Amino acid sequence: MSSVDTASPRPRHLRLVRPVAASRSRADAASRPTVALLLGSTAFLVAIGLLMVLSASSVSAFAQYGDSFVFVQRQAAYAVVGVGALLLTSRMRPEAWRRLAWPFLLVTVAMLVFVLVPSAGIEAYGSSRWFQLGPVTVQPSELAKLSLVVFAAALLARKWGRLDDLGHLAIPLLPVCAIVLALVMLQPDLGTTVILAGAVFLLLFAAGVRLRYLSFAGLVGAAVGAGLIMSADYRRIRFLSFLDPWEDAKSTGYQLVQSLIALGSGGWTGVGLGASRQKWQYVPNAHNDFVFSILGEELGLIGEIVVLVAFCTLIYAGLKIATRTTDVFSRLLAAGIVSWFGMQALINLGAVTGLLPITGVPLPFLSYGGSSLVVSLAAVGVLVAIARAPARAAARTRSVGKRRSRAA
Repeated sequence: MSSVDTASPRPRHLRLVRPVAASRSRADAASRPTVALLLGSTAFLVAIGLLMVLSASSVSAFAQYGDSFVFVQRQAAYAVVGVGALLLTSRMRPEAWRRLAWPFLLVTVAMLVFVLVPSAGIEAYGSSRWFQLGPVTVQPSELAKLSLVVFAAALLARKWGRLDDLGHLAIPLLPVCAIVLALVMLQPDLGTTVILAGAVFLLLFAAGVRLRYLSFAGLVGAAVGAGLIMSADYRRIRFLSFLDPWEDAKSTGYQLVQSLIALGSGGWTGVGLGASRQKWQYVPNAHNDFVFSILGEELGLIGEIVVLVAFCTLIYAGLKIATRTTDVFSRLLAAGIVSWFGMQALINLGAVTGLLPITGVPLPFLSYGGSSLVVSLAAVGVLVAIARAPARAAARTRSVGKRRSRAA
């Protein structure tokens, strides 16, 4: 009897255990270098950001609070919270974001409405973009970047087989995007509005939507953007001053001129870390939107190139994650996050160097700002989760196989 049992064929589910383990090993091996590139470049940018916030804000922080370390201490605390958010989102399955798409968006919309209430919103620099939540200040428009990308990716994945049908594609994507963009624009915040619209546009392109639809949407968006710029005096003046900032270098073109002076003063190797002259109240918002100007002055062209390489590495890793995943929703979500990072960095760097109008957009991971840093790090965690999803799926299959073998 025992000889017959020994000769009997192995159950089929037992034969699946070793291939699944090998599959998990291959998935781990494929994702590990990409995740290392993603996390390494992110860690480098955050570290450089803390260093430059300390340097760029030291003068203004002392003048305002009598303490040169106020802003960097806050940014360090936000970085700790952001790392916690990264660890949390990196352990979430991508499918969870698909289920959370609508609730996440509704919460974000409610926050965008709340910040417009005069008694609730905090106004600064002519905009009402923040509200107080205990000891911290929250900027809902930063959260809108992630929530809108998650929503658009989930919707496009659900409509994957009918993207050629314009009516089916536009509902409810178009009205939802219009509501979110309108709420952000009411703050007003044209820069974030452009980033949100651009991220969704690039996500539609990545999804394979017909080029004629995208071309029409691009033309309409450009016309609306031009109308918004010309509809407000301060936006029109800022746009026209970008064309020739030296014409009125002491008024409308002052910020851009001082930024260019800072970048030009750095030369190849910079004037030295902490030795910036432009941070002495010459460059407005030196630790916020124009932190790259101080970086260029102190670390020179070499330092600027190193930071740009780090951004390119992060975007490359994100694109690699997007192309390697086989799940449609995960691929679109990764593409949307990468589009958001790339567009925001491009707009900020373009404004700092005079290639684009100044829009008040922070540089991801480097500029001072808690909401921006925490949400961006959480988005990096989402990319890590997408990269590791195949290995986790293989591990779950292996676990099921083991349980079945024990039961047999």
